[in-house]
Amino acid sequence: MRTTGLTLALGVVTAVALAEPCAAQPSWPVKPVRVVIPFPPGGPTDIVGRAAARKIEEAFGQPAVIENRGGAGGTVGAEFVARSPADGYTLIVGSLSTHGISPSLYPKLGYDVIRDFSHVTLLALVDNFLVVHPRVPARNLKELIDYARRNPGKLNFGSVGVGGASHLMAEMVNSMAGIRTVHVPYKGAAPATAALLGGEVDFFLSGIPALLPHVKAGRLRAIANTHSRRSSLAPDVPTMIESGLPGYDVSTWYVMSAPAGTPREIVNRVNGVVVKGLRSPETLESFAQMGAEVMGTTPEQTVEFLRGEIAKWAKVVKASGAKPE
Repeated sequence: MRTTGLTLALGVVTAVALAEPCAAQPSWPVKPVRVVIPFPPGGPTDIVGRAAARKIEEAFGQPAVIENRGGAGGTVGAEFVARSPADGYTLIVGSLSTHGISPSLYPKLGYDVIRDFSHVTLLALVDNFLVVHPRVPARNLKELIDYARRNPGKLNFGSVGVGGASHLMAEMVNSMAGIRTVHVPYKGAAPATAALLGGEVDFFLSGIPALLPHVKAGRLRAIANTHSRRSSLAPDVPTMIESGLPGYDVSTWYVMSAPAGTPREIVNRVNGVVVKGLRSPETLESFAQMGAEVMGTTPEQTVEFLRGEIAKWAKVVKASGAKPE
């Protein structure tokens, strides 16, 4: 996935960030703002979401209360926010799973990504690693694929749930490499990572933030990066493309949204403080250290990006045959 034309230009950042606060309902916010993370604590969505929530809290002087509402690949939390009052007091940090994949995965999804949300900004892109348990006899992607071909159905992989990003990224490997591995779903990135660490599954694809400490400690082995370029955090880990899967280029992304109908003035205010806060030197540095690239888009650019991602992942879902449980 590429992001050409989506990174917010400096002039636009400045214009939004400096928007007059009193132009939009000067009494807002007068109480805590709820920030829903549609996955359990500890995963990459949680990490990025909490960083964004801190910026809201710092700017407006009201608590930004994190509420983890996991379930059904994040769709439980997303539907909750879509049906919440459009008063600016409920936001969601959605992800590739909730805002990009789910529209084509769930035939009766309880929300429409474009119609039912007022999108604030694309927050960040995060590289993903394909990591294996040390017992797996593969030190690179070629060896993993060769082993899987010799032992069809023997290897299994964890995911954050059926149809989640980690599931479909692995299915893309299966499809492109012509191998068969077994899917074992968990309820979030943290339990899936724990299962891999405990040897319950053989490999897992997820964002760098939660995996890198385990890789550095030698508890897991990173054998490929899903992005088209290597990560500065682990330059010795080759990309999928370099490892023999041409065209495999996927990043996980995170987006902040509000219920549809939220006053545009409030959306603009949140956009301004979040974009400005995330692009501060200290936040840029902390995100870079965990393999995340800060984005920051206008509401209009965010919608354009989401439309493209929904169309892209619809093809992947159809090709994989993935069905929600």
